[in-house]
Amino acid sequence: MARVLRRLLTPRWLGAVVAACLVAWVCVLLGQWQWGRHVYKVERNARMDAHYEAAPVPLNSVIDAAPLPLDRQWTHVRTTGAYAAGTRQVYVRNRPNQGENGYEILAVFALADGRHVLVDRGWVQSSQAGAEVLPPVPPPPAGPVTLTGWAQRGEDSLGRQLPAGQLASINLPEAATAFGVDLLGGYVVLEHEQFPSGSLADRPAPTELPERSLGPHQAYAYQWWLTTPIGFVLIFFGIRRELRAEDPKRAPAPKKKKARIWDEEDG
Repeated sequence: MARVLRRLLTPRWLGAVVAACLVAWVCVLLGQWQWGRHVYKVERNARMDAHYEAAPVPLNSVIDAAPLPLDRQWTHVRTTGAYAAGTRQVYVRNRPNQGENGYEILAVFALADGRHVLVDRGWVQSSQAGAEVLPPVPPPPAGPVTLTGWAQRGEDSLGRQLPAGQLASINLPEAATAFGVDLLGGYVVLEHEQFPSGSLADRPAPTELPERSLGPHQAYAYQWWLTTPIGFVLIFFGIRRELRAEDPKRAPAPKKKKARIWDEEDG
């Protein structure tokens, strides 16, 4: 072992140790990132299990002016109010649904106390005429309705400038600017809008159910962490091989030349 340590302190192998340390550090970081993705999806599924199928609760007990807390995401909510007469809708681009690409449709819902909440009313497929032509969608219902859906956190801005009436993501500050009103700190993914008569309003197609797959992140995290020591293992075997090659006692004996038939005949 002392010979191995002395060889390890030579410039050549010290450089290899530095490289192995860098590889190990990268493997640890990648493993942590994959593990973080796994934990996020586990917690997301737990929130959905706790909230998605639960009985609706009043919207104002979940969504207020502050950003929606992560632990309240997907809370089943209900409220009464109305869309303003002639309410325009905003299209969110590049939103997949059931394997197709299209738009999610946003509108602003006025609560009974005068505050406004953003509503994702559903999805519509992209127009066959190209991105310049927006597909038609059912307008928001007129008059008072009871709105039921799921509380959702606003998305990050993608920093893209799009034509009026379109957004690149469901970013609440950008949506507030597009609609010209102050919005609460979360939005609602629509389940349905119900008139006082009990009938349901026409709406765009519902968005697909939330993703529940955990993916391969846990396995990838273990793979990266198990890869962490591989550089040091290779260094150990490399040094041991060098030392064995230099040891005359371990030098392989020369192979005995095999006599050929014609050599014996010549002799």
